[in-house]
Amino acid sequence: MRRILFIDRDGTILREPDDEQIDSFEKFHFMPGAISALRFLRRHTDFLFVLVSNQDGLGTPSYPEADFWPTHHLMLEILRGEGVEFDAVHIDRSFPEENLPTRKPGTAMLTDYLTGEYDLAGSYVIGDRETDGQLAENLGCRALLFCDGLDWKTICETVYLGERTAEKRRTTRETDVLVRMNLDGTGSADISTGLGFFDHMLEQIAHHGGIDLTIECKGDLNVDEHHTIEDTALVLGECLHQALIDKRGIERYGFQLPMDDSRSSVWLDLGGRPWLVWEVEFRRDYIGDVPTEMFYHFFKSLCDSAKMNLHVMAQGTNDHHKAESIFKAFARALKMAIRRDVAQARIPSSKGMF
Repeated sequence: MRRILFIDRDGTILREPDDEQIDSFEKFHFMPGAISALRFLRRHTDFLFVLVSNQDGLGTPSYPEADFWPTHHLMLEILRGEGVEFDAVHIDRSFPEENLPTRKPGTAMLTDYLTGEYDLAGSYVIGDRETDGQLAENLGCRALLFCDGLDWKTICETVYLGERTAEKRRTTRETDVLVRMNLDGTGSADISTGLGFFDHMLEQIAHHGGIDLTIECKGDLNVDEHHTIEDTALVLGECLHQALIDKRGIERYGFQLPMDDSRSSVWLDLGGRPWLVWEVEFRRDYIGDVPTEMFYHFFKSLCDSAKMNLHVMAQGTNDHHKAESIFKAFARALKMAIRRDVAQARIPSSKGMF
C-alpha cells in the first residue's frame, strides 16, 4: 500500500506573513530548506505528495489550473521545475467560522484516502499548526510539525531514515522503570527517579544532547540507590539502541567539555561493541543523594545495553562540577554521534553492518 505525505502550504512550504494571507508577490517566500527537502523526498521515496491547505475564502483554483492566483501558480511552477510534482492538491476555501467538514482538521476533502487502499499508519501530515496535528490524528497518520520545533532538515531525515523514538518498561521486584526517548527532539526532559542529583544529571543528557527524554523510576530506595541507578541505565541504553534503528547516516563517533575547575573528555563509538574505560576519581562518597561509586555503574550498564564503546576521563577539584561535566560531555558526544545526514545515508562501518 502507498504511503502519503499530506503537506500543508502556508507556514510549511511558504513562509506565512503576519496577516496569514499570501496574496501578493511581496509576501512570497519559501521556508528555509523546503525546496531541497521536497526534491530529495520526491526523488528518493515512493510517498504520494498531497497538498492540503485552508485558504480562508481566497478562491485558490484547483490544481493545475492556477491562473486565478499567481502566487499559488508560481509556487507550483517553481517546485515542478525542481522535480517536485504533487499527486493531488486539496484546497478548502471556506472561512474558519463556517466550520465546514472540508476544513482542516476535518477530513471531508480527503475521503478518497480513507478507503483502506493506503498505508495511513505509515504516512505523515507535515504542517505548522495544531490543526495539522489534529488532522494527522483524524487520518490515523503521524504528524511532523514546525510548531514542535522541527525544520525541513529534520523532517527530511525522519521521513527518509525513520523516526528515532523508543519506549521501554522494565519491571522487577526491585524497580519499575519507564523510559521514552526521541533522539530528534528539542532537549525536553521529564525525569523522576526519587534521587534529586541523579535526576539533575539525566536532565543534562536530554538538554545538551538535544534529546526528548522521559524517565520514571520507582525503586527500592529503602534498600539503597544501586538498583534505581543501574536499572535506569539499562533501560536508557536499550531505548538508545532501539531508537538508532539501523544507524544509517549517523556520524557514529562523538567527542568533551570544561566546567569551571573541571575538565571531562568523553570518546564515544556507537559501533555495537560495548566497552567502558573509566578514568575518574571522586573525593566525596556522595554528591547530593547519589553515591559517587554509582557513576561508574551507571555508565557501565548504559554501555552494555546500548552496545556502546565509551571512554571517560575527568579532572578537577570540585566533585559536583566533575560529575556534571561528565554528563554534559557525554551528552554533547552523543549529540555528535547520533547526528544524521540523508546525503550520506549509509551504514557508518567499512564492514557494511554492525
